[in-house]
Amino acid sequence: MLAEPVDPESETLEFVHPLIASAVYDAIPAATRVALHGQAAWCVVDAGLGPTAAARHLVETHPEGDPWVVQHLRAAAQETLRAGAPDTARRYLVRALREPPDYDERAAVLFELGCASLLTEPATTVNHLRAALEEPVSDPALRHGIVYRLAQVLAHSDRLVEASELLERESRQPTTDARSKLRMQAEKFLWDALRADEPESPARSRRLATLADRLSGRDLTERYIIGLRAWDATLRAEPATVALRHAERALEGGLTWADESRNFEVPVLVALLHLYADRPGRAEELFAAGTAEFEKQGWRGAHLAFAYTLIGYIRFRRGRLMEAEDFARAGLRLAERVGPRTPALWYATGVMIEILLARGRTDEAERVAREHDFGDPFPNAVTIPDCETVHAELLLAIGRTEEALGALSAVGQRLDPRGKRNPSCCPWQLHLALAQAPTSPARALATAQEAVARARQYGAPSAIGQALRVTAEVSEGEERIKLLEESVDWLDQSPAAYELARSLVALGAALRRTERHAEAAEHLYRGLETAQTCGADGLVEEARTELAAAGLRPRALRTTATDALTARERAAAEATLAGKDPAAAVGVDRTTATRLLSAVYRKLGTDRAGLDSALRAKQVTGP
Repeated sequence: MLAEPVDPESETLEFVHPLIASAVYDAIPAATRVALHGQAAWCVVDAGLGPTAAARHLVETHPEGDPWVVQHLRAAAQETLRAGAPDTARRYLVRALREPPDYDERAAVLFELGCASLLTEPATTVNHLRAALEEPVSDPALRHGIVYRLAQVLAHSDRLVEASELLERESRQPTTDARSKLRMQAEKFLWDALRADEPESPARSRRLATLADRLSGRDLTERYIIGLRAWDATLRAEPATVALRHAERALEGGLTWADESRNFEVPVLVALLHLYADRPGRAEELFAAGTAEFEKQGWRGAHLAFAYTLIGYIRFRRGRLMEAEDFARAGLRLAERVGPRTPALWYATGVMIEILLARGRTDEAERVAREHDFGDPFPNAVTIPDCETVHAELLLAIGRTEEALGALSAVGQRLDPRGKRNPSCCPWQLHLALAQAPTSPARALATAQEAVARARQYGAPSAIGQALRVTAEVSEGEERIKLLEESVDWLDQSPAAYELARSLVALGAALRRTERHAEAAEHLYRGLETAQTCGADGLVEEARTELAAAGLRPRALRTTATDALTARERAAAEATLAGKDPAAAVGVDRTTATRLLSAVYRKLGTDRAGLDSALRAKQVTGP
């Protein structure tokens, strides 16, 4: 059957076969077809089918300067953009510009067109928004919206200086009210904080701290400023408790991830600082909620690439390397679509390299770096993890120690004057110490000890434990063993499983070399089991080699892939919170109690300070 009635009581026919339908459509004279599309648009609107149904007809009509056409195309673009179809929204808005819109409406259409292009075509978005600013804009709210969005897309295009200067100029306009000036100040704080070459970072930190301490968090702008204060405290290695206190102030009233008029970077930074403060479980909760917001809005470009990449980074820091790799690969695929050498791709490539190095796949890490042009010149924007440090770490891993030494020294010269001193965020000093060790052991030791001092100032157990392990690697004799023992003690109090495995294997190897085989075996077996659970294949092989050198055979591994606490783990955690001795409460020796609590911290994704809230959250959500 070629055609059938749409309604049994109607004489209207619908062509069923697509070739026949196309042939009939093409046979209609062009002028008649355009007129019919115009009539169809009016009919579907009158029938209450909405602007999106009308828009497919309106795009086929000729421009006639009709405000009704512009109105319905704009409404249809908003609907399709909310539904996650930005390409269709752009098509409608381009057609609306051709109509054209009224003189005082053109800026609004250009703004909407820029918003529709934001996630996939940053350069095009800049052009649309700059054109919008050149139009006469009588509505201050619209002008400010254009400024905020233009600053955002400039920053996402690695043009942070332009973003900052734009906000500075606009804040000085006499028509800008006090609350708008505060928001522009907040936006400027953000983009300046993300500039790798910011010249006045310490002064900005002081201004930010003074302002944030005066704010109550009554609206989103104030909470964004408080969130930035928390992130700045993290970078400067103020005690983790200070950063977490400000973070909770910012989160108390809510931070939205997918508000079209706001930046998503501040909620991301607030989530990430929990990771550096040894609260990765809390960081994952925030990222899960934020990613759900992105997906609900249909944001599948740079935003979702960042989300997947950074979830992978959180899993990496927890030592869940196989899961981390899956998320990082998803983020990398999305980032590749955004474009080469964009911030999203720098983030994704850096995280992917970190994970592959941890898994012992150095050749693959080198290939990923080469395929994505991961090297000089580096971006102007701050990246997480710091891409110059990751690049130097890769150089160190493939044996190009002199190049790594120069690169890491340059990182230090860039970060230290800007007050960015936290080795939990950027462990450049740890890699620098390892690069210095072959030729300048005394300098290497001094560098590592400075990193330990900074880590202790910050107070996160994982940062202290990692810094102590590197200090041990550039030390000798009994001092090496003492440092590794302290490193294991600290990491047992953290959720960082991979770093714990590294310190356990290193301690076992050091003990074996001093003929303390029984103690070596205990740590090597535990390190092997932890590395296996993490998916750190290279470290597993290292542990097996050390066991073989000690004349021991690896025993059967007892690994689980669950975050559910065992009865003894829960009892040890509850005893600790009650101020009781967990060993006595569970009926085990002190070493076993320490290991039970270590498993608790890794499963819950927290350190001792966050145990209470993490355990209560676990009880609410269940295993």
